Order: sequence, then structure tokens, then C-alpha cells
Amino acid sequence: MSRCVIIGGADIKNYEMIQKYFKKDDYFIFCDSGLKHENKLGVSPSLIVGDFDSHEKPVTETETIVLPCEKDDTDTMYAVKEAIKRGFDTFVLVGVVGNRLDHTLANVSILLFLESYGKKGIIVDDYSEMELVSKEPVYVEDCYSNFSLLNITGMAHGINIEDAKYLLQNGEITCEYQYGVSNEVLPGKKSKITVEHGTLLLIKVR
Repeated sequence: MSRCVIIGGADIKNYEMIQKYFKKDDYFIFCDSGLKHENKLGVSPSLIVGDFDSHEKPVTETETIVLPCEKDDTDTMYAVKEAIKRGFDTFVLVGVVGNRLDHTLANVSILLFLESYGKKGIIVDDYSEMELVSKEPVYVEDCYSNFSLLNITGMAHGINIEDAKYLLQNGEITCEYQYGVSNEVLPGKKSKITVEHGTLLLIKVR
């Protein structure tokens, strides 16, 4: 099964960089005003979803799901649920981090939603790449200028960080005290991050 790329309506400045994350056989879902990115991203939608309160409903033969304006799910969350129903296991979300902090935080929480279904997701924006660290080790290469580990749910402990400027062994990060901000990979190394219990948000900054 190919990956599902979900494209939201938040601003994108570096289209060329975002395009580097795409693969030929990706399945692209455009959400409402995410359609404004279609031409500059150079990809065509496989599916369009939205209530079209922020973008004109397109006249197209592409499958389109029209949602009510008043609903519990955001257009992006609906797209994720629809993609899960269609059997996708891996997700790339772009155009979901922007000026609206409420939308940004809601979209970051989608990574937790995906993990609860055993799915893998990353969020890519103009400046960074975000993913969760939980059961499996995650590595950060030295091409990233820095990285941060944030607790966005529950308790996380048994945290280990190797080959970084600030090492950590059997640490704990709580939602109330976020001290895992702005670490650096040692030159020529790959930092290894493991979490024995809980889940952390890893933000890799280019």
C-alpha cells in the first residue's frame, strides 16, 4: 500500500523542499483550502475533502467528499479517518502548521490519533519535521540544525538520548516541565532516542 499524503490549507513557502518528501505512488488527499497548493506542489489530488468554507468547491472529476460546515472533525481529521478506512498505514501531513495555533495543535494531535491505530505519521512544514517517539528507537541525523523532545500526552520516562550535545539517561519529561528543547546532534553522528514508557513529540529543525 502506498503512503497517504494529506495537504492542508496552512501557508507553505518552500514548495521545493516539501516536494522532496513525496514519492511517485503516494496517494494525495487535498483538504479544502489545501487546494491552493496544488499547482505549486506539482501533484494532483487522488481525493478531495472539505466543507469548502475557505475554498471554492472545485469542478472536477476527482472524487470529492463534501462535508457539512458544522461538525466535530476538522477537514484534516476527516481526511485521516477516511484514509485509515481505505487501508493506509503511513501518513505525511503538509500544510497543517501555520498561523492558527488552535489548528496547529489539533493537527499535531493527529499524530497521537494515528499511533492509537498503529499507524505512522509525520508532519512536515517549511522549517521542521515532526514525529512521535514511543516504542521504537528514532534517529536524528546531523543534517538537522537542532531537535527538541516535547511531552504532549501523559508521562514519559526511561528516556535516553545518545550522540547529542545534551545527553540523557533514564530521564523523565513531563507536560509541566519541557526541558528537552534545542538539542544538537554531534557532528558526523546520528543521535539515538529511545523512550521506555510513554510518548514524546520529536521536532527536527532544519
